[in-house]
Amino acid sequence: MSVQEVLSAAAQRSAIEFSPYKRFSRAEWAKLRDEVHLNLTEADLTRLSGLIERISQDEVTEVYLPASRLMNFYVRATQVLHSASSKFLRQADAKMPFIIGIAGSVAVGKSTSARVLRELLARWPAHRRVDLITTDGFLWPNAELNRRGIMHRKGFPESFDQARLLQFMADVKAGRPNVEAPVYSHFTYDIVPNETIVVDRPDVLIVEGLNVLQPAKLPKDGEAIPFVSDFFDFSIYIDADPKVIEHWYVTRFLRLWRTAFRDPDAYFYRYSKLTKEQAIAQALQLWRSINLVNLKENILPTRQRADLIFSKGRAHKVETVFLRKL
Repeated sequence: MSVQEVLSAAAQRSAIEFSPYKRFSRAEWAKLRDEVHLNLTEADLTRLSGLIERISQDEVTEVYLPASRLMNFYVRATQVLHSASSKFLRQADAKMPFIIGIAGSVAVGKSTSARVLRELLARWPAHRRVDLITTDGFLWPNAELNRRGIMHRKGFPESFDQARLLQFMADVKAGRPNVEAPVYSHFTYDIVPNETIVVDRPDVLIVEGLNVLQPAKLPKDGEAIPFVSDFFDFSIYIDADPKVIEHWYVTRFLRLWRTAFRDPDAYFYRYSKLTKEQAIAQALQLWRSINLVNLKENILPTRQRADLIFSKGRAHKVETVFLRKL
């Protein structure tokens, strides 16, 4: 073995030794469900599946059941810690929800993962009330994005009403009742006027969004401005190779081109007039000029902040799991 090969091997060993994560193959991760059985019906699986991602019972059993078991431990431990802290401070033991953040690229399957985890977590006896919101509702309305000249940056950090999102997170974390979140429509590609989702002191709240794991930028005077990730008790990143996500994005675009885009009231109705070749070209242009840029600049750099990483293969199946060491 050459000197260069020895140094390379040593560097690889060091990278593994100093990694903050423990790596699991799918088979190794599946064993950690420890005989927990929570089978979903075919109707459940259909309801929870995404536009191009069909959730199977195997995926639920081998990937999401172990994850829900792990998070059940975290929720219970946090509840005990909160109760002990309240007793120490001689405060009323107000209900404080356990908040889970789920991040990842457009088209990677965040929403599907969030729905499945919500379904499973709600079946554990310690936390029956599990709510789910997406940060899409906290995007600035299209009129405001156009006014600011950043419509082409929709989905980037600056396109969100950060102040409103932070206030929502602070109110939920404080245990306040009936906290309202705005609603976003992918059909109209805009905020739905005068419509909200009410979050009323859940046991667990799942917050799904592109940039939710971003840290706040620290000002020079040390007075840090909080970010949404500061309110998370546990975080998950859904990962895949960018070229694979590009394929999923184009596939999803074509599915919408054949269905929702055909409705004259749809925001993207103009795309329904394209040929298939033109639709593919348009999808690639949108992916490469907007979503891939956002992934590289803002989303992928936050992957290492997650407690749990699900790494997917081309078939939309989780192949490898990385769990942050305690």
